[in-house]
Amino acid sequence: MGDARDREIATSGLEYGILLAVADDGDMDSFSRYVSQVKPLYGLAHSSHLPLDEVRLHRKCHILGLNLMHLLVENRLSEFHAELELLSEKEVHSKFVTYPIQLERQLMVGSYEQVLQATQLSELPDPSYEYFVASLAQTVQDNIADCLEVAYKTMTLEAAAKMMRLDGGVDELRAYIKESRQDWILIADEIVFQPPPAGSKASDIPSHQLIKQSLTYAAELERIV
Repeated sequence: MGDARDREIATSGLEYGILLAVADDGDMDSFSRYVSQVKPLYGLAHSSHLPLDEVRLHRKCHILGLNLMHLLVENRLSEFHAELELLSEKEVHSKFVTYPIQLERQLMVGSYEQVLQATQLSELPDPSYEYFVASLAQTVQDNIADCLEVAYKTMTLEAAAKMMRLDGGVDELRAYIKESRQDWILIADEIVFQPPPAGSKASDIPSHQLIKQSLTYAAELERIV
């Protein structure tokens, strides 16, 4: 009985440590260390065949979901799917776990506008997911930007901001270009894209599918907001 109690205390301490690591500007070194320490404790609890109460199951699913988000953001998809194979049916259907599963599926089919919609704060299963979705949204926006510069020679700032789903509109896009796309040329309210590097082809990027999806998103922007 004492061992089970000690294990429960240790598990709770590590779970809180994981949440604090995420809140501390994304301290991923501590996050990974605590996750690696808590997983064996979850395994011991499972092997004891004692069912978790709702509170402990809720906390466990929360941590498992955050770990899946970490693997997804880092594009460690083989580990992502390996972790899924270890989950029980109850855990898989938890809101904390279904969220990263859905995001991964949307990313795999290139539904970037759905991913960006899902990363809105109102869609998150818990505020602790905000750090990971901010990183994921940035990656998706970079991917959209890659496709725009291959698919178009020029584009208005307003249209590009809508396709990239920048909440700050044109002003945010100008800041993004200054920081990350210094090869984009701004002329009045238009972007002039540089030709792709020698040896690159438009077919290297699924631009047509993405642009079609982005145009659909732009048309429905007001409805979504």
